[in-house]
Amino acid sequence: MKNKFLKRKFWFKSILALCLVCILVLGNASSALAARSGGRIGGGSFRTPRTYSSPRGGYGGGYRSPGYGYGGGGFGFPFLLPFIGFGGGGLFSILIFIAIANFLVRSFSNAGGGESGYASSQVSVAQVQVGLLSNARELQSDLNRLALEADTSSASGRATVAQEASLALLRHPEYWVYGASESQKTNIDAAEAKFNQLALGERSKFSEETLSNVDSVLRQAEDKNLAPSQESSAIQQRSESGEFIIATIIVGVQGNLNLPDVNGSEDLRQALQQIGGVGSDRLLAVEVLWTPQAEGDTLSTNDILAYYPNLKLV
Repeated sequence: MKNKFLKRKFWFKSILALCLVCILVLGNASSALAARSGGRIGGGSFRTPRTYSSPRGGYGGGYRSPGYGYGGGGFGFPFLLPFIGFGGGGLFSILIFIAIANFLVRSFSNAGGGESGYASSQVSVAQVQVGLLSNARELQSDLNRLALEADTSSASGRATVAQEASLALLRHPEYWVYGASESQKTNIDAAEAKFNQLALGERSKFSEETLSNVDSVLRQAEDKNLAPSQESSAIQQRSESGEFIIATIIVGVQGNLNLPDVNGSEDLRQALQQIGGVGSDRLLAVEVLWTPQAEGDTLSTNDILAYYPNLKLV
């Protein structure tokens, strides 16, 4: 009888412990998921730049691939025709002059490439992250408005996105708590993979992208329909609990973009100014990501430690 009672007591304790574990795990998971709604603005392409674009009034018209043909203007057959019959070489002489002409064309192309031609095959992939106190509520409004209005399908529009997102962050230095930056120069083939790696890494931290504008395709989740009193209470609770907003800007840029390591607010300011100052002629792609995006969602200190270990105090 005593053994039977002990067995029941053991099973009761085991079941109770299991229930407590489930409640804790599911409760924390639910809380974490609610804290990580995200916004995203992005677009661009890492297509290989044209090898050569001839200047107006130069030799040949428009784009030419590295392996030029013999005709079509420039140094082709029209250049060689006056030499036919001279030198006694016949067809052999023509072939020699064709070879010389091709050599001259390529030499002139290489010489002109420094001014107007060969686009740099070197690309910098850079990222800046800023962690702000959730009191900076205007930042979310600025980024939400930018996502709704931005033209991310054009080069000038994407440059505006990088500039406006950087500017929105620069306007709130009093709320900066964390910061980080990185930049890497690589060839254009590897740059796209690095850019995607950084963007996917940040997007994977969201439970849901509640607002996105990518290549001018706008997607927006339904509002949570908080009553005004509930919304005010949620904002007040966030402000009092020391919670945060994390914003990330990732760019792919032709040529060099060396960002300073962030060890203080001045380094962070300089990194934001550099990444926001990239012109449309150099900017290949951009991603702006922030969390939380949905009103009432939160991002706690524990979330920062778990998902953003690279951030430094500024």
